[in-house]
Amino acid sequence: MELILDHNGKTPIYKQILHQMESMIRSGEIAPGTHVPSMNDLAAKYGISRETVKKTYGILAEAGLLEPRHGKGFYVTSWEGKTKTKVLVLFDRFSIYKQVVYGALAERLGDKADITVLDHGQNPDLLEYFLDKTLDEYDYYIISPHFPLDEVSQARGRKQIQRVPNRKLIMVDRIIPDYPGKYGAVYQDFENDVKDGLLDGLDKLRKASSLKVITLPTSLYGAVIRKGIESFCYENYVPVEFLDGTPETLKEGETYLILNSQLDWGLADLARKIKAQNLSIGKDVSIIGYNDVYLNEVVLGGLTTISTDFELMGKMVADMILEGKMEKIHCPFRMTHRNTF
Repeated sequence: MELILDHNGKTPIYKQILHQMESMIRSGEIAPGTHVPSMNDLAAKYGISRETVKKTYGILAEAGLLEPRHGKGFYVTSWEGKTKTKVLVLFDRFSIYKQVVYGALAERLGDKADITVLDHGQNPDLLEYFLDKTLDEYDYYIISPHFPLDEVSQARGRKQIQRVPNRKLIMVDRIIPDYPGKYGAVYQDFENDVKDGLLDGLDKLRKASSLKVITLPTSLYGAVIRKGIESFCYENYVPVEFLDGTPETLKEGETYLILNSQLDWGLADLARKIKAQNLSIGKDVSIIGYNDVYLNEVVLGGLTTISTDFELMGKMVADMILEGKMEKIHCPFRMTHRNTF
């Protein structure tokens, strides 16, 4: 058992030992039944007081992770079922999609974890505030690193996330480019994923008179996704036009891709205009939404979408925690074919 201690750091030594030993026990790096070093040996090895080690071992014993045996010292117990993993989820917004991620995460973890959810609102200052209050208090920090794409905001968000030890960090829905270390991530690739999603409907898109993309200028990744769409259309000879709202006149053969939330005014306005012009959705005019949830199965008789799998995203994050194995996983992205396309 090797520990890394910072004698000049702000975190007390006992907490450093506590967090590292707890992580190693939970991950199986220190197996159940292992005889851990005596308090005197550990104190001598790392140049710390015996009282510091005694305090740490006492906390681990109270948590059910160590078992004291009279005259023999401390042994690792089987922690499963005796204590719950503490998980802090820091979403950028608790949207309907994040609710799907959370639901799958919570269901998969079951009674093995206590989960707290906070919303940093894509604000690095608010993330800093939350971390000031909670750092070192949780076993895992699940963070959706969505911040404004300007360099200053990105740097500020990255700086805050770097405060979380990699062994506790899981990025969800996005991965920060070039972020170093052995941390976990289950993410989308916004520019390239949209190309893969549209490729699933290429035959129909080639038959359409044009692809019209409706998005909002305030969309965080609108410009990034647009770049992917432009690349897809150029490579596959699909005419494309970008709009910031629904046009007054619609024509047969057109296909509309709605990038902003498909359950808002954009979809309703488009459907209303199609009906007013006596056109049929899915036959005369097609609609594709972006991001999929269960409700899309019944919207307009079944709304076709291109989307990552948010439910799978939550499950994969949970599996990292349950297995104690950090990985970087690109979450699948696909088109789900329904009535509107």
